[in-house]
Amino acid sequence: MDTTQTTQQPSADAAGPAGSPAAKVPFLGVSPQAVDAIARQMKKRGTPEAGLRLGIRGGGCSGFTYVIEFHDGEPRSRDRVFDHVASDGTKVRVVVDPKSLVYLNGTVLEWEQSLMRQGFKFANPNEKAGCGCGTSFGV
Repeated sequence: MDTTQTTQQPSADAAGPAGSPAAKVPFLGVSPQAVDAIARQMKKRGTPEAGLRLGIRGGGCSGFTYVIEFHDGEPRSRDRVFDHVASDGTKVRVVVDPKSLVYLNGTVLEWEQSLMRQGFKFANPNEKAGCGCGTSFGV
């Protein structure tokens, strides 16, 4: 159930303050539950070789909104690619553009499933403010 990543992954002590050497390694985590959810969605869509693009866009009541969309084809030349393996062995690719990674660095994409809600949730340490509906954030 452990995920693997093709890009550099910071060590456990990399949660240091911004500006420290460890903080300079761009990182975006995906929880094992989220990896499994991505794999299920790709299979349901009929494109298990596709990826999931994560990013941010200007807008919303707090300044930025999160973007989650399917990504067919090869990543762009400057994209960061994070490869993971689901619990059933399915390979999952998460793609992030460099501008979004500035705001998503250190974020963990989680899968939340409760009686009231089911879906992806961004645990973003860069978030300084969020809106009441939970769809936008500020840094």
